[in-house]
Amino acid sequence: MRVALVNPAWHYDGSVYFGCRHEHLPLELGYTAALLEKDGHETLMVDGQLQNLDNGALAETVAVFGPDMTVVTTAPTYLFWRCAPPELRVPAEFLAELRGRGGLTVAVGPHGSATPGAALAKLGTDVVVRGECEEVVAALARAIGDRGDWRSLPGTARLEAGRVVVNGAPAASPFVDHGPLRWPTEWIANHRHHHHRFDGAGRGYGAEVEASRGCPYDCSFCAKIDYRDKYRRRSLDHVLAEIDGLISQGVGYVYFVDEIFLPQKPLLEALVDRRVEFGVQTRIDLWKPDLLELLGRAGCVSIEAGIESLTVEGRAALAKRCKLSTDELADLLVKARRHVPFVQANLIGMEEDEADLVRSWRERLIAAGVWANEPVPLYPYPSSPTYRQLWGEPDDRAWERAHEHYLTAFDRFSDIQDARPLPLAALEDACCKGH
Repeated sequence: MRVALVNPAWHYDGSVYFGCRHEHLPLELGYTAALLEKDGHETLMVDGQLQNLDNGALAETVAVFGPDMTVVTTAPTYLFWRCAPPELRVPAEFLAELRGRGGLTVAVGPHGSATPGAALAKLGTDVVVRGECEEVVAALARAIGDRGDWRSLPGTARLEAGRVVVNGAPAASPFVDHGPLRWPTEWIANHRHHHHRFDGAGRGYGAEVEASRGCPYDCSFCAKIDYRDKYRRRSLDHVLAEIDGLISQGVGYVYFVDEIFLPQKPLLEALVDRRVEFGVQTRIDLWKPDLLELLGRAGCVSIEAGIESLTVEGRAALAKRCKLSTDELADLLVKARRHVPFVQANLIGMEEDEADLVRSWRERLIAAGVWANEPVPLYPYPSSPTYRQLWGEPDDRAWERAHEHYLTAFDRFSDIQDARPLPLAALEDACCKGH
């Protein structure tokens, strides 16, 4: 059968979206395409940003392909599933342009994972996949191709006579054996963005790679209950083969989308002699000085380290399970900066952190060459422990509730937001069926 995989043409006017707005490789669709093709299916993968196509053009491309099934993601790549745009405006715009010409329609992403009923109602798709999507989409195609019972597949939800039918818990991909991904040359040529890089323009194209998935910690602010939760490490041979393929296409910088890039000496040693630089997000308290030196020698040029709070009480409130003191964390950040040209310490706005403490700590770190951001307000994503502590299990109004709470609780927002974000209804009214 024919399957279209769609990363729509994202735009963020009025959105609270915290993630990066540049182009990135849609890894989840890449893995899914590989599994589908292994089963003998014909795939078409399209990406609005990497192909410079708007949602109307994407829909026409898909319609010409004539798919039996069309899969659209509700977040711009796995990298941003934990901080996805709350609104479903963009995938809804694509589906409206498709006008029923895509066969069975399937939505994948954090929205359907946490609130399947709301996602189905707003998007009008036939199915939503809950959790990590690659094996579930492949199983859907297999079942439909074999004329089997796709309606009861685990990890899916659908509407039946207006009632939401949920089949089991959100899915988790085995992940460790995902083979090396290969991307179209023209996509790579359009990927000039080096994600979270601030040490200069760098050499070559940018790309994203995944060496591990999930996180062994359960910090209260992290939206990962329904996907990308358990920590898994991908085959090193596959990761290196993928990076070598990217280098051969002219890539000079890769960003590891791993939730937490844990010290992995064999990977770092293998990167030392490769002509590629890279960026990571990690916890600085898990690194020893000798491994930070190896990290820099391997080509790391960007570290984003989650510190979150400057007090033991604040870190405990976030369930960070951090054993180091604030001074020890600062010392490690400064040590990292000796080997890596850009190091960032992320802070969240916490009641336990007094303004004078935050100001003096930021001044100390910035003077030492480490960027420490202004504390950012916490958005209670429905897949986070924070949401469930406040309101229990997410229901069909979970995104609206989280959004209203955020807009009401804070009068200052993230420094990446140009203006006060709009209410969710204002963003979705024109395109989503659920309003």
